[in-house]
Amino acid sequence: MALHLGYGTGSLPDALWVRSWKRLLSRLGGTLLGLEQALAARNSPKPEWAQGGEKPPETAGEERPTPPHASLFLPEFPLQPPVQHQQLKILGFLAKGTFGTVLKVLDCTQAKVFALKVVPKAEVLRRDSVRQCKEEVSIQRQVRHPFLHCLGDSWQGRHHLFLMCSYCSAGDLFTLWKSAGPLAEGATRLFATELVLVLAYLHSQGIVHRDIKMENILLDEQGHLKLADFGLSRHLPRGKRAFTICGTLQYMAPEVLTGGPYTHAVDWWSLGVLLFAMATGQFPVPPEQDHVAMLRSVKRSTYSIPPTLGRGLRLLLSELLSKDPQHRPRHLHHFRAHLFFHGMSFNADVLRKQPADFALGWQPPKGAPADAATFPEFDCDLGAP
Repeated sequence: MALHLGYGTGSLPDALWVRSWKRLLSRLGGTLLGLEQALAARNSPKPEWAQGGEKPPETAGEERPTPPHASLFLPEFPLQPPVQHQQLKILGFLAKGTFGTVLKVLDCTQAKVFALKVVPKAEVLRRDSVRQCKEEVSIQRQVRHPFLHCLGDSWQGRHHLFLMCSYCSAGDLFTLWKSAGPLAEGATRLFATELVLVLAYLHSQGIVHRDIKMENILLDEQGHLKLADFGLSRHLPRGKRAFTICGTLQYMAPEVLTGGPYTHAVDWWSLGVLLFAMATGQFPVPPEQDHVAMLRSVKRSTYSIPPTLGRGLRLLLSELLSKDPQHRPRHLHHFRAHLFFHGMSFNADVLRKQPADFALGWQPPKGAPADAATFPEFDCDLGAP
């Protein structure tokens, strides 16, 4: 299940989608009976009692109906939201993903802002992605790292799944790249070091990410990265192989495009693509319409690394973008000893002590007031419907 959590312009909703949500929100107003009812209003006919906007009287001792297909998503998605998240105020929209929506919400109890992924169950079932959906939560429950965007809480309503994550106010790497253009080598080196650390950690836990791209790299309040979106991740113990064709086309390793078998080395190819784009302003191979065309382009690609880049960076890119996965650096000691990382600390705590001012300084201006007015604030009760 891939629901992109990056906040870049590439993931913002289009005008038609925005207008449909605006019409929905303008009809609701005030205190909602539940976010579930708001989200289902467009597709499901309301019972007669809902037409007047009033909640039906509850019979004493009467149990609430069990959400459809609820057992399929247990235990990763409990039926009730945690008590501390039962009163949320929607502040706006952060991104539109393949499966659903990412909302910016205020937890009224904690007076804290979060990012909330809202995923329709029907779409998960239609794509036969229940297992992948549950594995996303399982993986994020397992991992903890300074450069990971970790999951807070998850639960389910009648028609949707909810995943609560921390909110990264500084945006994402894609937005930074689009606004600033090619990054200086020092900035590329810092981001590369942080990504190497977090990828090496994931691989040591037997996890392959499979969707490394700029849109999935958020920036915290000090400009350091947070790798996000585990919708395509899976447990892959050392020595095992995967075969699913998934990811984002221009970042997909050739062995993924062929349908496998492939290993954790695919993440290092994606890192190479990302660093190439960060440093040069363009992708080594332009994206194609489908994986077959993309594979042809990758196979016949004769991209050249600009000679203006430093020798260490050129060497690293040529190694990461090796079409033979066995020739890519894939262990932490390979990077520690690499020319490009000479003098860099591979201690996450040391790296985080120094704010990445270049990242914060290049953040684009805040959205115009008209953009904020598109999504009026309203209260919502996330208790079971």
